[in-house]
Amino acid sequence: MAEPLKFFFDERLVRRIAASIQAAWPAFPARAFITEAKAGLDDKELKERGRHIAAALGRALPADFERAVDILLRSLEAPAAREGGAMASFFYLPHVTFVAERGLDHFEASMRAQHALTQRFTAEFSIRPFLLRDPDRTLARLRAWATDPNVHVRRLVSEGTRPRLPWAERLPAFIADPTPVLELLELLKDDPELYVRKSVANNLNDITKDHPDRVVALCHRWSEGAGAGRTWIVRHALRWLVKRGHSGALALFGASAAPEVVIERASVTPARVALGKEVRYGCEIVSRAGAPQRLVVDAVVHYAGASGKTRPKVFKLRTLDLSPSARERIEGGISLVDLTTRRHYPGEHRIELRINGVDLPLGRFDVTKDPDGKRIHRAGNRGKMRP
Repeated sequence: MAEPLKFFFDERLVRRIAASIQAAWPAFPARAFITEAKAGLDDKELKERGRHIAAALGRALPADFERAVDILLRSLEAPAAREGGAMASFFYLPHVTFVAERGLDHFEASMRAQHALTQRFTAEFSIRPFLLRDPDRTLARLRAWATDPNVHVRRLVSEGTRPRLPWAERLPAFIADPTPVLELLELLKDDPELYVRKSVANNLNDITKDHPDRVVALCHRWSEGAGAGRTWIVRHALRWLVKRGHSGALALFGASAAPEVVIERASVTPARVALGKEVRYGCEIVSRAGAPQRLVVDAVVHYAGASGKTRPKVFKLRTLDLSPSARERIEGGISLVDLTTRRHYPGEHRIELRINGVDLPLGRFDVTKDPDGKRIHRAGNRGKMRP
């Protein structure tokens, strides 16, 4: 099992921060900072550890915020090549937290700090207080950064404005009216870097939760004359709507919201399985239409929960074209090994195929405790079903 990320923020990290700042500013009170920053650290969770160290930084650095930012920026290492942020980049979580909590009254200094820090970690969390406090100036700065030569700065423009960014404070104004965000995404829709395009797709996927028809209309416009990069954004931006059978989203993929199919030869084996094992399922999708159909096929697993209530999870399977009277075999597996992001429980589970938004039952299986009473656990955050 992988060690929780919070343990990265320990006394060793505190000492590294102290050394880096003292190298930039010899007057830094390293001993007092280390004593304060490490006190009580072990009792805190991830974000609280970042805040705790940032608070100690705030008391050790000069009270003049702009002078403190100058010192912090001189202490930074050169940006390292990264894709999505290696764990080592979390070294700068206290730095961005310091800017978010101390810099609201110092706009230019804070923007300069976040421009530098996002190239080493990410400022997607620290930019949000500025969007809430001073949206006009912050949006104007993000518009300028949308053409920045650095990929991490451009990615911040999208990631930092996601209305429902995980782990972050929501942006109620953008949930109510995403117009300012969509204007920024227009500037990034043909970005040459997949890292940025992924963020654009995730931002749009957030917005579909509140404005599905508006995002579908935008994706329809973006699809006209689109290259491979923009086509990829559209496909991933609409994934939540496609899984839920939104007719407009399905239509963009050439799929009908009323598929003419039946399920035959369905099987779920074994019918009774222990925690930590695997269930296999299979069936044939048979066309009953007089014309070819494009089918978006997902699997829906209704997992038993700790309280006995089921909780559905949708897994992407395939998009296929089915001719009249044709049949297509679908097979897959469901692992019942615990992940860091999903814990499995005994009880009845159901499996369905979701075809163009229509759920068709495949079968059921019962999960029991494993014979020796031990759980099998695997680190990771991927919940994909195996074919």
